[in-house]
Amino acid sequence: MSNSSSITQFLLLPFTHTRELQLLHFLLFLGIYLAVLLGKGLIITTIACDQHLHTPMYFFLLNLSLLDLGFISITVPNSMANSLWDTRAIFFLGCAAQVFCFVFLASAELYLLTIMSYDRYVAICKPLHYGTLLGSRACVHMAAAAWATGFLNALLHTASTFSLPLCKGNAMDQFFCEIPSILKLSCSWSYFREARFLVVSVLVTSGCFVFIILSYVQIFRAVQRIPSEQGWHKAFSTCLPHLAVVSLFVSTGTFVLKLSSISSSSLDLLVSFLYSVVPPAANPLICSMRNPELKDAVWKQMTGFLLKL
Repeated sequence: MSNSSSITQFLLLPFTHTRELQLLHFLLFLGIYLAVLLGKGLIITTIACDQHLHTPMYFFLLNLSLLDLGFISITVPNSMANSLWDTRAIFFLGCAAQVFCFVFLASAELYLLTIMSYDRYVAICKPLHYGTLLGSRACVHMAAAAWATGFLNALLHTASTFSLPLCKGNAMDQFFCEIPSILKLSCSWSYFREARFLVVSVLVTSGCFVFIILSYVQIFRAVQRIPSEQGWHKAFSTCLPHLAVVSLFVSTGTFVLKLSSISSSSLDLLVSFLYSVVPPAANPLICSMRNPELKDAVWKQMTGFLLKL
């Protein structure tokens, strides 16, 4: 029997106990993390420096890149360090900070993806009102609202989770701190305190997904009325990357819910890897794959930098 006030550290689930495989895990995560840093760094630098990309769509993409960069930075480096130094421990405050940052960035990303669907809806369905509805001040206010709402959501969940009495030790079944793993350590009767916030979060999340779906229903209807093939291509080149990012976000979350009832250490690690590492690692490729304007700007940024060396 343990109490949350007496716990000073938690024990995370290692990917492997074999030293050679631990080093392999370190190298694999290092490669993924450096690739994400490079991809996100190029996108952020290019959008910030290229005047042609100072539009609402790329402003929101810059915010999304910052969120993805923070999202992967709160889990992967700590996991790399644990594998390199063959340790499982994370301090109580470090675990609380990890939970807070994870919920904060995940919530803010969901709200930002919802805003980005509204941006695409206005750009295609109401192009004449685009400058009015999505001026620079409105874009800043919407982005700030996404960050602030995510911060508030994370504050409520973190405070509620870490105020629960823990009766089942301090060993988690994930390679990073997350709310479901901590709830498994809490006393069974204390679930209801956090359940209230979880229900509200599920309702808000469902509302965001419904808004995104309705926006794209209107977008596809408007695209069907575009007479030229070039107009179709331009509309899809700006919408499909965002829709792919949303689909990846939803599919990994659905996969987590589907396997949540299966008790298996290997499945727990696979699931946590899918929703904490894969989306931020894949998003840079998705965002640039069907966006020639962004690809050209990134290439110019890279060649300009190399010529200066």
